[in-house]
Amino acid sequence: MMAEWFHELRQLISLRSLKARIFLIILLAGVIPCVFMRYGILDNYEERAVELRVATVQNQLRVIGNHLISNNYLNNTLPDEMNYAASRNVIDAELETISNLYEGRVLIVDSSLRVVKDTYGISEGKTIISEEVIRCFRGENISYYDKEHGYIEMTVPIVDTSTQAEEGSASTSGTIVGVMLTSISNDAIINTMEVLNRRAVILQNLMFVFVIAVAILMAILVSRPLHKVTSAINEVEAGYANESISVPGYSETANIVNAFNQLLKRMKVLDDSRQEFVSNVSHELKTPMTSIKVLADSLLAQGDAPAELYKEFMEDIVSEIDRENRIITDLLALVRMDKKVQELNVTSVSINDLTELILKRLRPIARKKDVEMVFESMRPVTAEVDEVKMTLIMTNLVENAIKYNKEHGWVKVELDADHQYFTFTVSDSGLGIPEDALPHVCERFYRVDKSHSREIGGTGLGLAITKSAVLMHRGSITVTSVEDEGSIFTVKIPLTTSVNRTQTGN
Repeated sequence: MMAEWFHELRQLISLRSLKARIFLIILLAGVIPCVFMRYGILDNYEERAVELRVATVQNQLRVIGNHLISNNYLNNTLPDEMNYAASRNVIDAELETISNLYEGRVLIVDSSLRVVKDTYGISEGKTIISEEVIRCFRGENISYYDKEHGYIEMTVPIVDTSTQAEEGSASTSGTIVGVMLTSISNDAIINTMEVLNRRAVILQNLMFVFVIAVAILMAILVSRPLHKVTSAINEVEAGYANESISVPGYSETANIVNAFNQLLKRMKVLDDSRQEFVSNVSHELKTPMTSIKVLADSLLAQGDAPAELYKEFMEDIVSEIDRENRIITDLLALVRMDKKVQELNVTSVSINDLTELILKRLRPIARKKDVEMVFESMRPVTAEVDEVKMTLIMTNLVENAIKYNKEHGWVKVELDADHQYFTFTVSDSGLGIPEDALPHVCERFYRVDKSHSREIGGTGLGLAITKSAVLMHRGSITVTSVEDEGSIFTVKIPLTTSVNRTQTGN
């Protein structure tokens, strides 16, 4: 169990692992919103708390401002000095209370910019000229929050509403006769934010742990079908199983499994074909050797055999050796065709001239069987092909059409082309191919009529070699046939190598 956990941990550390990437995506998707939420809540609280404190202090200062106006605090003109002193003491006490309550400072400035009252007792009687005060006399309420130094500064106008009717002003707010310049501490806000921050950090850490656990769990669950696919493939690779695998899961893993099963089927077909090929090779190579041994043993058993018998047996031995040599030659050609590293020696070739040359070479064979050969070309065709392999393709098809034909039969060769491909068609009036044998005629060592094939010297490799050469040109070969009526082989090959490259890319 511990080994599995360590394995999972190593995969999470490696960013090349799908599991690690899923873990990282889920982790970031869970952690980043938590961090932003924490700072967003704190910033929103701070902004709201400052606004609330400013509004509260301004309301209290407006009340005191009304007291200042009603008691003529700024003019000092009350006739009753005792009442004036009592009223002033009351207002001073209110200002001190606000100053102490909010750990701040309040300055009262009259219309001549003289400081009438300073709760710190420092600037009384002095003249203050500042942008905030001047703007407040113009009717603007100013508030400024200095987060770095930890205080809030604001201005509140002292408005005399009794002068409005006397002066006939259109203003509804009266005349500004003074300004209260106030700075208060934000220590209470900071302390509250620190408490909130501690709680938010605790909550955030709990969320981190929860998100990490969810991320690990999701990474394991999401990647589990992939591990099952890997395990099933490893079992097939180790030889413990050779059947199609089935891993229920996501559609993506189903696609992978389906592709692997198709590949497995293809591998089985290739393996069966390889085993059959080895078996056929062994049989085909052993048959001539057996015949040679029988002939040689017969000669040895007849010590006084006449020269004519020796000559007859030696001719048979030479025939079997030639047959063995043809099989080996075709096998070597087929092996060379199968090499993936082999490249085509592509040149521009006149297919019409090449066909005429091949037919000229094969006409003597056709005359021996009294087979008429006809060539029809629809148009001049020039293609980029490997001339040697193209010669091999045409020669095999035409020669087979002659060899497996009836006496007094015919072979027709047709050549045509479009803008991308040229088509080489060989039809004959020969023996034909049974319908059930058509899918197998291009397989190695496959013969429709084994006895007849051996009579004419066939190895069963000609069409397999032809098909390999056609596929190397990125072409196709098809066959249609009716038994006892004849066959039609059609080869379709690209005119240029650019078509080959396009097909390879697709």
